[in-house]
Amino acid sequence: MEREYMDYDVAIVGAGPSGLSAACRIKQINPELSVVIVEKGSEVGAHIVSGAVLEPTALNELFPNWKELGAPLNTPVSDDNIYVFKETKGIKIPSLFVPKTMHNTGNYVISLGNLCRWLAEQAENLGVEIFPGFAAGSVLYSENGLNVTGVITGDMGIGSNGEQKDAYMPGMELRAKYTLFSEGCRGSLGKQLIEKFAMDKNSEPQHYGLGIKELWTIPPEKHQPGLVVHSAGWPLDESDSAGGGFLYHLENNQVAAGLITDLSYSNPHVSPFDEFQRYKHHPVISQYLEGGERISYGARALVKGGLQSQPQMTFPGGLLIGDNAGTLNFAKIKGIHCAMKSGMIAAESVANAISSDRQHDELTDYTEAYRASWAYKELHLQRNFGPAQHKWGNILGSAYAFIDINLFHGKLPWTLKDPKPDYSTLKPVGDCEPIHYPKPDNKLSFDKLSSVFLSNTNHEEDQPCHLTLANPDVPIAHNLPLFNEPAQRYCPAGVYEITENEDGEKQFQINAQNCVHCKTCDIKDPTQNITWVTPEGTGGPNYPNM
Repeated sequence: MEREYMDYDVAIVGAGPSGLSAACRIKQINPELSVVIVEKGSEVGAHIVSGAVLEPTALNELFPNWKELGAPLNTPVSDDNIYVFKETKGIKIPSLFVPKTMHNTGNYVISLGNLCRWLAEQAENLGVEIFPGFAAGSVLYSENGLNVTGVITGDMGIGSNGEQKDAYMPGMELRAKYTLFSEGCRGSLGKQLIEKFAMDKNSEPQHYGLGIKELWTIPPEKHQPGLVVHSAGWPLDESDSAGGGFLYHLENNQVAAGLITDLSYSNPHVSPFDEFQRYKHHPVISQYLEGGERISYGARALVKGGLQSQPQMTFPGGLLIGDNAGTLNFAKIKGIHCAMKSGMIAAESVANAISSDRQHDELTDYTEAYRASWAYKELHLQRNFGPAQHKWGNILGSAYAFIDINLFHGKLPWTLKDPKPDYSTLKPVGDCEPIHYPKPDNKLSFDKLSSVFLSNTNHEEDQPCHLTLANPDVPIAHNLPLFNEPAQRYCPAGVYEITENEDGEKQFQINAQNCVHCKTCDIKDPTQNITWVTPEGTGGPNYPNM
């Protein structure tokens, strides 16, 4: 089938911080270059969810006059508290004993969605074309299949039976001299590229966490603009799981509350969603939320493997950037500044190549430039934080990090390994204690369906399911007896259910309409049978300011 096509110098997949920063920097270097961004969300920021505390290092480089340009950095960090939680109390850690990477002086509590909307405005002012509501469905290759030459947007108007509907509209080829993939954590096309070009052959398996977040409006007398609270311990430690919680005070009497559950957990009874509902009842957290109103809900997987898990970022015809390439600094619990910097370095590499009349080749100079950057040096300094957490748990792992980072400045002559992928860590159900989660009280804790409602999630119902099973029989035939199908618990949106038909036979049901695009199923499924692919453009959550 002949598709319509458009030619560009640079195509970028994903309007997150890395992709938008790359687009802006390319245009700053050479305004004549044509740049397009495709974004699967209904608008820029619709699929963006992050804590978020921003370290402004990269933003200062990209737009030194960001204050005059009206960047939405309105709440500087005013206080920074770190706790170890027991069920009914919190032990505050003295600042002296906190790994220095977790200090937030000079940082800002922000909405990443709003920052991306602002970056998109700057990009469009510079002449970048942005197409929200168009998902990049597949990679476009050269005739010999060895070079990436762009992307193809997803077809629209295909029914769940695979046949074209009256409103069918074929996807368009966006051809480019170079293509940057900034899809965020576990990008569907990035995953394909890593496999095709064996980009992870020299790296450890990537590791992930599931971040679940709610936005609340709280009583003015409880609001402390700029207060940052982080915690480790309860409730995750009860199941020997790792991770931690956060509470950030933004402007306008709003706070962001969230819990990150490391997806290396081993007990198949664990439900990250229900762990978060418990977390909000802790006295340190509930003192702020009681009397408030929950106004938004979202979830997203995040990369936390660090430098050891980064794949090669280059391939013939383009680059992986941002969290698609694993640039998040988990020791800082921050990824925005490193993602932006990776995009800015990519922009310089691409602009230099095009100025030399090159196209579709491998940007080998990018690797050298990235390794010379502060982003790489920062990740190298803190490279052992994540593996130490997995090896010894949150408390002892953080103690190791204090010694490694604060005392030895990351120069200890070894690099810890973390070779076991997250999908392979589950123990059989019979080897683990069941977890009985309390019912939600609808004041601080809630159920999944009411939460998904607050995410404004919607998909065109009559379309192929975007949660594909390599073998439809695997969940019942293999997972259920061994793990009691953990998808029904690790999914934070109620997508997966075990139901019974009229004959009493168990069935694996996928409620794709509920999907908030967190990618957890693609990561944690123990048989790696579930693959997340892009649904029709505009489908998914519509976050206002997450």
